[in-house]
Amino acid sequence: MAATAHHHTNRKLVHRAAAGTAAPTGTATVAGAAGETTTAATARPAAYAWAAARIGIGWVFLWAFLDKVFGWGFATPADRAWINGGSPTTGFLKGAGDNALGGLFGALAGHAWVDWLFMTGLLGIGAALILGVGMRIAAAAGTLMLVLMWAAELPLANNPFLDEHLIYAVVLIGLALAGAGETLGLGRWWGNTALVRRLPILR
Repeated sequence: MAATAHHHTNRKLVHRAAAGTAAPTGTATVAGAAGETTTAATARPAAYAWAAARIGIGWVFLWAFLDKVFGWGFATPADRAWINGGSPTTGFLKGAGDNALGGLFGALAGHAWVDWLFMTGLLGIGAALILGVGMRIAAAAGTLMLVLMWAAELPLANNPFLDEHLIYAVVLIGLALAGAGETLGLGRWWGNTALVRRLPILR
């Protein structure tokens, strides 16, 4: 009789654990709690890692804009600054002249509309990433810009096909998909505005 009672008790515990009810030694409940704890423990650090990547790449874009406008001597000398009449794109586009698509990109050199489009893109993408707003448009525009810059350098000198432009592009897409603007940014507030609710593409 003792063996029978023990067998029935074990069956009850198994059924209770399978049904999701509390059991003194229910391994399913313990496993579920451990899984939830692990997810919670990793989700927050991951969100901060994405936020750091977002701000870092945003600064790369924004710094490129500022240096080209004012010629602070890092990539752009003062006499070639945009405010001093220099062209932010001509040097790069002419430098691509000997590359595979050099004819296409070289033809764009020296046009004011190309300078304005490029500089507006740098400023808009950089500001959006740092603030954490408009991540979808920033990711799309940034990816397009980076892919064009990658294409202008073909064939690559140090790799058959992969360079930092494509890596940045992949990270930008990941930032938008991960909702990285909500951590250390204004993404949550931005997403709740009437404009963004009406036009989710602006999120």
